[in-house]
Amino acid sequence: MEKNKRTFAFLLLLVLIHGVMVMRSNGYEGEEGWGGEGGGDWGGEGGGGGDWGGEGEGGGGGGEWGGEGGRGGGGGGGGRRGWFMMRESRQVIKSEGGEMRVVISPRGRIIEKPMHIGFLTMEPKTLFVPQYLDSSLLIFIRQGEATLGVICKDEFGERRLKAGDIYWIPAGSVFYLHNTGRGQRLHVICSIDPTQSLGFETFQPFYIGGGPSSVLAGFDPDTLTSALNVSRPELQRMMRSQFRGPIVHVMEGPEGPQPTTTWTQFLGLREEEKRSHLKKLLEMKQGSPQDQQYSSGWSWRTIIRSFMDLIEEKNKGSGSSECHDSYNIYDQKPSFKNDYGWSTALDYEDYEPLKHSGIGVFLVNLTAGSMMAPHMNPTATEYGIVLAGSGEIQVVFPNGTSAMNTRVSVGDVFWIPRYFAFCQIASRTAPFEFVGFTTSAHKNRPQFLVGSKSLLTTLNVTSLSMAFGVDEGTMRGFIEPQREAVILPTASAAPPHVG
Repeated sequence: MEKNKRTFAFLLLLVLIHGVMVMRSNGYEGEEGWGGEGGGDWGGEGGGGGDWGGEGEGGGGGGEWGGEGGRGGGGGGGGRRGWFMMRESRQVIKSEGGEMRVVISPRGRIIEKPMHIGFLTMEPKTLFVPQYLDSSLLIFIRQGEATLGVICKDEFGERRLKAGDIYWIPAGSVFYLHNTGRGQRLHVICSIDPTQSLGFETFQPFYIGGGPSSVLAGFDPDTLTSALNVSRPELQRMMRSQFRGPIVHVMEGPEGPQPTTTWTQFLGLREEEKRSHLKKLLEMKQGSPQDQQYSSGWSWRTIIRSFMDLIEEKNKGSGSSECHDSYNIYDQKPSFKNDYGWSTALDYEDYEPLKHSGIGVFLVNLTAGSMMAPHMNPTATEYGIVLAGSGEIQVVFPNGTSAMNTRVSVGDVFWIPRYFAFCQIASRTAPFEFVGFTTSAHKNRPQFLVGSKSLLTTLNVTSLSMAFGVDEGTMRGFIEPQREAVILPTASAAPPHVG
């Protein structure tokens, strides 16, 4: 009997250990751990974000685009783990013309919709070669000018993009990006939706030509010569002409691109010729009966076919096959503005493609020393990227303890779970600007907990006074002194400059 009890106890212990390991692997430790290290003490460690394109998985402060690694964490208060800083990154592209890094989405049960954040840097006069992805992109032009070429089923179009422009590229759509800014780097921030992906850690590109390896290179040469209607020497010259990576330099003269490389020649084509060329290459995904006969198992060719079939099926009736125009967020009238800053939010009513992406966009600018009042988002999770200045992000657990009180600077990426209360505070020395993406394309209606238009001023004073255990006069003295709403002046609470 005693032996059975010991066996049962041992098995129970194994079950408990397994449960804890599963919860930790999901990035979620349960409410019992919420605030355990944060509590009421408003000092502590906290984590910083990563460099914009920082190396590996490290955290660190802000920094320049493409910086080499972090430079140490931000400061911060109760949330010592840096729960809501996105610090794990991967360099997915590195070539002579630029690079791209992806900050990996957090994982866990409270993540309603995963979202990676990408940072693309292109040198002047470069081309991000034609390709399609297994994930949708919502791009934001941070700096520079570019021409985006995109093919949506039978429609091809080129869009001229500038700083502030938003554009959605559905998974499976062939596109290319040409940096047309004179002597200026192109900086792009994008949300990456992995819900349609093949399961890779970040995303999987399929290069139409050039790049590390063109997807066409896997087809039988006879198949390609027949499909493209070219000779074998012409095919070999085409397939071997570009091995410089996915972001390549192109030469330009007074009248546009000069014919020095394959992709320089491509950029010199008329729009209809580009459409025809890309469509012909894209149709090669079907292969030939001879090619299929010798293909066995799980090959890249079968992955491509199954993926493209999946995308076409998901896009049926969605309207997502149409190539839309871009939308400039700087042209949008601020959703809110006062002497202390402004905020702008885009939903699908402003930019119709957001309805298909299921993602919203926001942009916030706080003057030095001001605060976006404590609030929560009842409809979506938010992912934010610091564009300029420095400040502090405070997040609160559902049990009322501090989850995170962390200093952030340029390039840091943070996320706020749906329903969690939080605020952003600008440093006292400079404006604080950040852009971000939400997991809902519907109109965002944040609920503010403090300010003249907050929940406290809306609720019944009698009920509030009973809840706080004070008389009504004391309650009014607590909620009425603040005359400002949404963005508040808080120089006394603002952090000093964060270098």
